[in-house]
Amino acid sequence: MKESQTNPNPRMESKKSIPPYMKAISGSLGGIVEACCLQPIDVIKTRLQLDRTGNYKGIIHCGTTVSHTEGVRALWKGLTPFATHLTLKYALRMGSNAMLQGAFKDSETGKLSNRGRVLAGFGAGVLEALVIVTPFEVVKIRLQQQKGLSPDFLKYKGPVHCASTIIREEGLFGLWAGAAPTVMRNGTNQAAMFTAKNAFDVILWKKHEGDGKVLQPWQSMISGFLAGTAGPVCTGPFDVVKTRLMAQSRDGGELKYKGMIHAIRTIYAEEGLRALWKGLLPRLMRIPPGQAIMWAVADQITGLYERRYLHSAAL
Repeated sequence: MKESQTNPNPRMESKKSIPPYMKAISGSLGGIVEACCLQPIDVIKTRLQLDRTGNYKGIIHCGTTVSHTEGVRALWKGLTPFATHLTLKYALRMGSNAMLQGAFKDSETGKLSNRGRVLAGFGAGVLEALVIVTPFEVVKIRLQQQKGLSPDFLKYKGPVHCASTIIREEGLFGLWAGAAPTVMRNGTNQAAMFTAKNAFDVILWKKHEGDGKVLQPWQSMISGFLAGTAGPVCTGPFDVVKTRLMAQSRDGGELKYKGMIHAIRTIYAEEGLRALWKGLLPRLMRIPPGQAIMWAVADQITGLYERRYLHSAAL
């Protein structure tokens, strides 16, 4: 009995992990809060990325122009698909990452290596990109790029009408336009984010999964914010290309961009290297704060689960 206290059984450590369904629930609730808070920044980011003629002079000018010409509610255009998309995306991301981390853990020690953590994050990012992110972002971007006050003059009347119109005019795979850069962006982002979040929790707060310690919301927000900063800088070109590919439709005949590589070359040739990082500042204004909000909610839920069902059971 004494030996089991001083040398914990590795199998017991594997039992003291939060189940994937709890990670999925925590992520989905965090996604709802994040979407409501940060939708205007996402609208501004999309408008800036689609601005080829320099109509918008910057973030503030873009936001004020949209609100003056289209109304304040226009800053929340696409909120329904965005909130639904974030809720499902975070549920899938957190749940699949937990499952993949379990698969990559050492069978004898129950420990997860840094390599396994990176691979689990990348796999979760690829999965969410293909199943959730791409079709929802196609609809969201098509809605956000529409300009005008009267719905009668808009091509897409809402999320469902937009999706059905795309399928009718471009086929089912029209909802997966820009899938390749989305996979690259999300896979890289999540590999970095999960690894960084775990590292910051350990370094800053001495928090390890299964230890029963519940981080304060402000602690989770700091870790989440820091973990969410690297991805946008590294994956800027993928995000710009994704937006351009998703925004184009077949109304005018031939598509301007034939694919990810062709889009990168075309944007570089026509607009210069800096154009591949268009919208970076609003991305940095949205993603790190978004991760801070999401993790503040998710950590509270998983932390309470740890303390109530894992830590108390061990005691």
